[in-house]
Amino acid sequence: MASTELETQQRMDAAIEGVDNRVSEAAAESTFQEIEDDARAIPAIEFQHVTLGFGDRNVLDDLSFKVMKGETKIILGGSGTGKSTTIKLVLGLLKPDEGRVFVNGEDVTDYGEYEMMRVRKNIGMIFQEGALFDSLSVYENVAYRLHEQGVPEDEAEQEVRRMLRFVNLEDAIDKMPAELSGGMRRRVGIARALVGAPQIVMFDEPTAGLDPPTARTICELAIKLRDLEDVSSMFVTHEMNNVEYLTSEYAAVNDEGEVIFEEEGQKLCLINTKIMMIRDGHIIFSGTDEQLTKTDDPYIKRFLRGK
Repeated sequence: MASTELETQQRMDAAIEGVDNRVSEAAAESTFQEIEDDARAIPAIEFQHVTLGFGDRNVLDDLSFKVMKGETKIILGGSGTGKSTTIKLVLGLLKPDEGRVFVNGEDVTDYGEYEMMRVRKNIGMIFQEGALFDSLSVYENVAYRLHEQGVPEDEAEQEVRRMLRFVNLEDAIDKMPAELSGGMRRRVGIARALVGAPQIVMFDEPTAGLDPPTARTICELAIKLRDLEDVSSMFVTHEMNNVEYLTSEYAAVNDEGEVIFEEEGQKLCLINTKIMMIRDGHIIFSGTDEQLTKTDDPYIKRFLRGK
């Protein structure tokens, strides 16, 4: 066995050893195995020295970062620090004054609306309020993009039901948005964003205004996308509970085919979730949750305490 293959096998064996015995070896392997694929070396999202100002104030100032394939990038910061602006730049809703924006290795900085429509087809967008059409049923909301594309109804229904099962809402398929709780509306919004299996998903404060148990459910959906679907994502938030969920738990499939959530342990360390904090348009922190809690930066320490 070649040296690189041996090292990969040793790392995979160590990961499997740390997984609870309820999880089959095959499930653990599929979730944590390193994939030797040159395409994975290309970032899903990359900012190169991006600057964007409004009036005489730079919202983002010389911002550079990458989101790799299958990675979740948690973007932290207070109100008005430019967190949501990063998402708008990826979607082409804003253009930088300086610098370049790449999506799956493609420079989209100067793309017009027609070209961005093609890029956006591979990106799922999850808004704060779910942004559902109140006059359409749950089924019609989730199927909206498929109907626009002229997908046959039997295929559309199969995809809609698959997405609603993913968010545990198939029983609500015939309900109207007014009949749903706030958390259910968010989950329908997630289902709609996932139609077509996008490999990049953008979360813009998806748990804002939700009670803690419902917020946890939204985070668990993000974890499932990361660990079971290999989705790359940017998760914009100011809530530290979200950070704790996303950086300390992983999803796997047990022998009965059920999705279970396990806590990160000493023998299994999550490497596909990183944190970036923005202040005054600059990145003031980039790293793991362990590094974040050990920082000596007074502003970050106050932020972590919620002050």
